[in-house]
Amino acid sequence: MKKHQISKSLTQKFFIILGGLIAAYGLEAVLIPNNVSDGGVTGISIVISQLTPLSLGILIAVLNIPFIYLGYKQIGKSFAINSVIGIISLAIGTSLMHHVPTIIKGDALLVTVAGGIIIGFGMGIALRNGGALDGIDMLAVLLSRKLPFGTSDLILFLNFFVFIIVATVFGFKGALLSAIAYYIASKVILIVEEGLSGSKSFKIITTEPVNMVETIRDRLGRSATINTVQGAYSNQEFKEITCIINRMEESKMKTIIREIDPSAFVTVYEVIEVKGGNFQKRDVH
Repeated sequence: MKKHQISKSLTQKFFIILGGLIAAYGLEAVLIPNNVSDGGVTGISIVISQLTPLSLGILIAVLNIPFIYLGYKQIGKSFAINSVIGIISLAIGTSLMHHVPTIIKGDALLVTVAGGIIIGFGMGIALRNGGALDGIDMLAVLLSRKLPFGTSDLILFLNFFVFIIVATVFGFKGALLSAIAYYIASKVILIVEEGLSGSKSFKIITTEPVNMVETIRDRLGRSATINTVQGAYSNQEFKEITCIINRMEESKMKTIIREIDPSAFVTVYEVIEVKGGNFQKRDVH
């Protein structure tokens, strides 16, 4: 079991690194040479790199530091470590690929579509394996717990200001193309990672309800409810745990379930909106 966990962890980190390198290629070979930016912290880093002698890779690594701390406090140590690996891979990738040939030149529509697909694919791979390549999503998750707005709304809101900053360097056309590329990337992420923002409800029927709830609380900072359910044919009683998480925590939740009770019956639902109750979570380490 321990060897399996180590193998799985290494595999996840490999794909996170791969996702970072793919996203870096999309930036350096498609978007940046055509004066098109990305959203989030990466977009701000691109703007600063155009205005100063600082390299894009250094800026991506430095500007994401406070957001990695947010990820550590709100989602957990493993997510923060995986995000550090992903962001460093993206930063190193942009430095190594800074002079790669531009694969598309001049065609605005093709640039935004191809760039968005490549970047979205890379970011989706990283998120699917429990890491992130950009810190703005972590900030949106945190703000969604303090403001009456959904995570996806806050991501769009925060990126609105990013694209205003982009317009000061790349002009209105460049900012508009950047927004389109980011939109396309977000849709690709939805396909690859099954959703960047929002919430999911886990219903878990397990023979280890107390251990499961305590582990979810300790490692995710999430509360849960326990109901008694009865099998329709066997008339046997079971304990059913219900827990709502954000989608960046999904990979960690599945790991917890697999470790505590591999035979647990699990159903996962999309959650449109969460209000009230005890959805707020405590910090985890």
